[in-house]
Amino acid sequence: MSTYTQIEKNGLFELTDAARAELVSSKYYNEDLAPTSVSQRTWTTYNISMLWVGMSICVPSLSLATGLVSQGVSPWLAVLNVALGNLIVLVPIQLNSQIGCKYGIPFPGFARLTFGTIGAHIPALSRAITACGWTAIQAWVGGGAVAAIIGCFAPKFSDPSWTMSLPSWGGMQVTSAGTFVGYVIFMLFVAWVAYHGIDRIKWVQNIGGPILIILMLALMIWSIKIGHDAGFSFGEIMGQPNNQELIDASGGSFAIIYLIGLMGNIAFWATMALNIPDFSRYASSQKAQFRGQLYGMPVPMAFCAFVGALYAQSATLSNQATGAQEGHIGYYNPFDVVSVLYNINNKIIVFIAAVGVIMATITTCVAANVVAPANGFSNIAPKKISYRRGVLITVFIAFFILQAWWIYGSGSSFFTWMNAYGTILAPLASIFIADYFICKKRHVDIASLFKGNDGRYHYSNGVNWAAMISWVIAFIFPFFTYFGVQGSFWTFINSINYIWSFVIGFVLYLLLMKTSLAKDSYMTEEEHEAITKRSA
Repeated sequence: MSTYTQIEKNGLFELTDAARAELVSSKYYNEDLAPTSVSQRTWTTYNISMLWVGMSICVPSLSLATGLVSQGVSPWLAVLNVALGNLIVLVPIQLNSQIGCKYGIPFPGFARLTFGTIGAHIPALSRAITACGWTAIQAWVGGGAVAAIIGCFAPKFSDPSWTMSLPSWGGMQVTSAGTFVGYVIFMLFVAWVAYHGIDRIKWVQNIGGPILIILMLALMIWSIKIGHDAGFSFGEIMGQPNNQELIDASGGSFAIIYLIGLMGNIAFWATMALNIPDFSRYASSQKAQFRGQLYGMPVPMAFCAFVGALYAQSATLSNQATGAQEGHIGYYNPFDVVSVLYNINNKIIVFIAAVGVIMATITTCVAANVVAPANGFSNIAPKKISYRRGVLITVFIAFFILQAWWIYGSGSSFFTWMNAYGTILAPLASIFIADYFICKKRHVDIASLFKGNDGRYHYSNGVNWAAMISWVIAFIFPFFTYFGVQGSFWTFINSINYIWSFVIGFVLYLLLMKTSLAKDSYMTEEEHEAITKRSA
């Protein structure tokens, strides 16, 4: 009887038919979690590039630069910050992509390899709750567009003086009443689409990306126009220096603001640095996934940063030239690009643009930010929590706990949110990298991922305590500043939170995996060869 459980074909591994048939009855195995066969790995460099282009070009991507400019950073330095942050986070994304491509396993399988059968719920839930926050943000963007459409028929909804106070993590916060009503409507629509299946609006997904690219170009032209109306050429707009007045209002230290901005820009894709195997497991080769991500992510993100910085600086100069004040007609919110729709007099243009924003946002919101956490919550207790209940849990957390009116209320709040979750997710990414490349030496027993306590990755009652301890210690110290701990040391480590947590998690995990906590999760070259059949 053959002892082979996996087959290697041109550097890519898959389960043998016999091993797959044996695992079908395991409670840890289902078709969604099953490793892809080599024949299913068909995505080319082009496919992967277009996936990233579609995910990158969205309204929140603009906010990475607008958030910095609204805090006093010059336009070109804001663009540089975004570009640098994305190049940095591309490193863990590329590294954690490799296991998906080589072994065909999705993110939950990767999590089991490192955190154990039960412990895998920790990275899955961390990623799910973060996605709930992005659900709230995307719904707020869509809600602004809904309010603009209603405002075409009921001008009150586009009136910036119509405000309301809402409770938030930062205390009572004044926000646009029209946007909030639109937010509620859009969130209910998101819940309906996700609950009944995104296939109902599949046609929208096919045109959402191109529509948003057109809107981006329109926003760029509009930004140049309002800057020109304020007396500035394109070169003068982008050549504006740092605004010390805004820097002082945001904390007074350019270095801290810039570093926190950089950490936030790294954190923007921190979720993808974890669950990238969900996509790379369909790549035809390591070269295809590497090049696809290299071509598809940095350039679109830099483009969005450029458009965002141009808009934010033009808005600031326009407000200064006209004397427009926040909450009054004619004021352009430098952070929130959707507010442009409230200052266009042509209702036809407003209606068309707002519909475009909604179409582009709904598919991204549901596909990228609702489906994943809904499945994550369902995976905790599949017998009790269905996918549909997972959708309802996701929407509840997004609306009531991760309040968009606070997260997306200003540039500083937006970066505070990204830095907070980035601090938590960074050590997860580094622990995955340390485990796969150094501890496991890229040797994986695929079948063991689905065997529970009969497999080599069950650790101690399903939990790898080396991973758990490393994760908590890595993120806890930068988190102290969010609970009132003061001092230059704490301010500094919070300003480099992603890098700090990443490095501490990486080093500590390597040390702890030299102890008995590793159990029998290691495989020698000989053991790996014994279960692997080499295809001719």
